[in-house]
Amino acid sequence: MPGSPITSSARGVFAIAPTPFTPDGAVDTTSLDRLTDFYTASGVTGITVLGQLGEAPKLAHDEAVAIAARVVRRVQVPVVVGVSAPGFAAMRSLTAAVMDAGAAGVMIAPPNTLRTDDQITAYYRNAAQAIGPDVPFVIQDYPLTFSVVMTPKVIRAIVAENPGCVMLKHEDWPGLEKISALRGFERDGSMRRLSILCGNGGLFLDFETERGADGAMTGYCFPDMLVELVELAARGEREAAHDLFDAHLPLLRYEQQPGVGLAVRKYVFARRGILDHEAQRAPAATLSAAARAEVDLLLERLARRDGRARLSPLAR
Repeated sequence: MPGSPITSSARGVFAIAPTPFTPDGAVDTTSLDRLTDFYTASGVTGITVLGQLGEAPKLAHDEAVAIAARVVRRVQVPVVVGVSAPGFAAMRSLTAAVMDAGAAGVMIAPPNTLRTDDQITAYYRNAAQAIGPDVPFVIQDYPLTFSVVMTPKVIRAIVAENPGCVMLKHEDWPGLEKISALRGFERDGSMRRLSILCGNGGLFLDFETERGADGAMTGYCFPDMLVELVELAARGEREAAHDLFDAHLPLLRYEQQPGVGLAVRKYVFARRGILDHEAQRAPAATLSAAARAEVDLLLERLARRDGRARLSPLAR
């Protein structure tokens, strides 16, 4: 059942879902259903599929649509779909298909060829035209991966030009001052309200919420912790929020390593009994025996403070 379209008032946690695969590279629909149910049980506000760590570039168009449609049918929360593509024709086609399937909006990342402010604003202007005026969309601001730097003023210009732009997936690093600047624009009336959900695995979520972020849109392997953290922050329970965050920080940091982060995430989801396989579709990075042992140690230490990390070992 589709959720309502995303709006600029969105808050909470939108879980970035990995795409489950079987060892032979097929989409693992059984694990996908279990993962979807787990996110719902964790209390997430929404789910984002086909994001940067959803292995979207490795999927055929029909596979991507089928995954999005399957998740939409299974939940009652909004589902955002990553539609970033090398060209606008592919973006338009995927957007039309997933919106017809009941998606609540789409997420668009900038291509790494953009360098100037004018190029960035023109790109989002053209992207908005390609997907259509009635489709709400999310800006994915992730300069560490995309090599595209969006200043607060550029984001304000994109928001001003495109009524469909309702959300920022904020993944700049360092980026706390950017959040403050954007909220300052809202206070002085120079920018309409924009939902700001933060990524980077939640690595700075403890302070991002205090700077004015509305929550998280990320894929840390304990989304239930992210939900709890955002709720604590919203209630003003600062010490409890930081205590919870501090307990998870070593694992969160380890999972955020470039190149192997998705492998860590899938390994923990497998240990949590959510995914049947840790498999990624080729090309993929895998965890060495030493890395698995390190993740196991981090989980063991975390379990002393958070029982959710008390997990059975994987059968080998």
